[in-house]
Amino acid sequence: MEERQPFTLKELLIYFLRLGTTGFGGPVALVGYMQRDLVEQRRWFTVEEYREGLALAQLAPGPLAAQLAMYLGWVRGRAIGAGLVGLAFVLPSFLMVIVIAVGYLRFGGLPWMQGVFYGIGAAVIAIIARSAVKLTRLTLGRDRLLWALFVGAALVTAWTESEMVGVFVGAGVLTLLVRARPFARAPGMAIAIGLLPSALVTGLAGPASASVLWRIAWYFAEAGAFVFGSGLAIVPFLHAGVVQQFHWLDERQFLDAVAVAMITPGPVVITVGFIGYLVAGLAGAVVASLATFLPCYVFTVIPAPHFRRLSQNRALKAFVDGVTAAATGAIAGAAFVLGRRALVDVTTVAIALGTLLVLTRTRRVPEPLVIAAAGLLGVLLKRGGA
Repeated sequence: MEERQPFTLKELLIYFLRLGTTGFGGPVALVGYMQRDLVEQRRWFTVEEYREGLALAQLAPGPLAAQLAMYLGWVRGRAIGAGLVGLAFVLPSFLMVIVIAVGYLRFGGLPWMQGVFYGIGAAVIAIIARSAVKLTRLTLGRDRLLWALFVGAALVTAWTESEMVGVFVGAGVLTLLVRARPFARAPGMAIAIGLLPSALVTGLAGPASASVLWRIAWYFAEAGAFVFGSGLAIVPFLHAGVVQQFHWLDERQFLDAVAVAMITPGPVVITVGFIGYLVAGLAGAVVASLATFLPCYVFTVIPAPHFRRLSQNRALKAFVDGVTAAATGAIAGAAFVLGRRALVDVTTVAIALGTLLVLTRTRRVPEPLVIAAAGLLGVLLKRGGA
């Protein structure tokens, strides 16, 4: 067995800054990149540490990729490491969506976005599928029980188009029973908002009030605290509040926000920054992002010490194995759901197959370059078909 290689927190932060800048493909691809880069190639983390982090990230509410990143940061630098890694991972994509949001408000929309997403969406499906296969090899092996849980979770996710924590907990409990046999043995904020320059709180409807920022903070914190699974799972929850309940955005603006998150690297949940900017300017973007990721940080750091210390317990290991199998199945199911929406015609199928062929046959081609080429191709094809 190969020894784990030493590394510094600075090196880990540099890695996650780069992943947040160039990591396309959403949560499934991002967790695959971490497994490939940090476990297989650099050997900074063991397979067990990675699997524990993946299981904890799936059990706790919040976006999958960001929580896994924070857990790995915790392994290296405890609470400070988790916070710094989370910031390094999210900051690049946050800055990107802010730049796009500024252009969106100034120019009244993103007419080229449909073409870009048309091509990129197809290419991303290929990346997700490739990452999902790697995850099954890492987490399931030849264990029939884990494969059965994997298939069950994948079918539930594909059928319901959502990821339910009950499936993961149930898989963990079932594995525990089979393997371990446990029974055999305020106002101040309003004043502060009033002191902010109006440009910082100006969205689609003009300057936002303190009550709107409070509502943004509360609603997005609720989204971060009660939505389980990958960042993609947060989209239906956000749609219900942002479009239907508060009427902050219309359907087209919300779809543009999701598209921006999909065509930028890093966690898909960063769509909250774009939405927050459209509602209340830069202040809204910062509040929405912090409110969404704070529960993720809390639910990672607090249980992490106990989760790791008890990881050698037979019953807990069985529970973690079951949860991990179900989590991997849910990711595969999510990949199917996304594929059904992105691969809408012969052209998108061809782009996806071409991307898969390039990535498997020519490993030296950087994935961001493949994504950019797919986006350009989508724009050209959309324009040609107009």
